Amino acid sequence: MKVSVFNTKPYDREFLIAANKAHSHELAFFEPSLNQDTIIMAEGSQAVCVFVNDHLDAGILKNLARQGTRLIALRCAGFNNVDLTAARDLGLIVVRVPAYSPHSVAEYTIGLILTLNRKIHRAYIRTRESNFELNGLMGFALHGKTVGIIGTGRIGTIVAQILKGFGCRLLAHDKYPNSECKALGVKYVSPLELAGESDIITLHSPLTPETHHLVDEKFLELVKPGVILINTSRGGLIDTKAVIKALKSGRIGYLAVDVYEEEEGVFFEDLSDTIPQDDVLVRLISFPNVILTAHQAFFTRESMEAIAETTLSNITDFELGRASPNEVKAK
Repeated sequence: MKVSVFNTKPYDREFLIAANKAHSHELAFFEPSLNQDTIIMAEGSQAVCVFVNDHLDAGILKNLARQGTRLIALRCAGFNNVDLTAARDLGLIVVRVPAYSPHSVAEYTIGLILTLNRKIHRAYIRTRESNFELNGLMGFALHGKTVGIIGTGRIGTIVAQILKGFGCRLLAHDKYPNSECKALGVKYVSPLELAGESDIITLHSPLTPETHHLVDEKFLELVKPGVILINTSRGGLIDTKAVIKALKSGRIGYLAVDVYEEEEGVFFEDLSDTIPQDDVLVRLISFPNVILTAHQAFFTRESMEAIAETTLSNITDFELGRASPNEVKAK
């Protein structure tokens, strides 16, 4: 089956080519994102394979269908970047990768918590400049602290398991409480109660209209002064301008984000020789108590292998007329 693969880097090609040996699809790789200017590259392809920052609105989908595309294969878990209603109306099938090494994202989340709390990133920079003093590097023990987990799917559950080992008190919020988390002693509460009681808040919720800007000014007014906030899920879960305001006031003590609501065209690219155009992002990076990484929480060999295999299996299911367990539809 002919597949146009957009938004690819060398590591995408490496893992997709390796996994394709068992599927034998005709893969055409393109570095640019899928948009109105690049859509012509997909002409004649029965499937297009896209990533988290490719936006497939009604116009893009209509043109894809006109060119002969019948399958949209997302190589990511989130699908908020696809107009599912338009896809349904056009007869396009949309499939995704619902889970890929959730341990990778969960472990990265814990790494961010430890790095921020113990200021490992600042200590690393100091010692490279032969500054070995400890002033300003004091942290706190995680044991006995309250951690609020928003979203207790596979990733959130593993985060809870790890933090249980640290001896943390665990609160959570999820529309569908998880029995595995309850067995760990996790207490489910409202988002606002979680905000008020947590020393650390970590986000693992999908981005939906209901969760968009879940962490907003109202939420931040309730958090403990000096709270640690972590987001390794979707950038749109937090109102970045409200977060910057809370950083300036000291309401947020430490922030680590691996995602950003305006990351398209920035993350996954080398812009080191360009002048930054996003003033909000520049302001965010300027804080000494902020760690910003470019959507790398998922980036392990295990994740890349799982993404490639599931993506190609989804395409093979479609080619053979089999229903995919990973299809997503408009509600």
